[in-house]
Amino acid sequence: MPENNSFEERLEQMISEVKACQKEKNHDSCMKCEKLIGCELRKQYVQVTYESMSKGEIGGFEF
Repeated sequence: MPENNSFEERLEQMISEVKACQKEKNHDSCMKCEKLIGCELRKQYVQVTYESMSKGEIGGFEF
């Protein structure tokens, strides 16, 4: 179970980083940012979100 918490902690950290970036750029969504395509922070956020949903397992996740 502690391993699942690490996925959630990483996700919460990434959410905080994305929100800070949005605030800095005065956006309420990444979709409004001119740097959306190729954004390394967004790429990391998507990866961490996927890992959180799949709990580190390859091939899928539970809703």
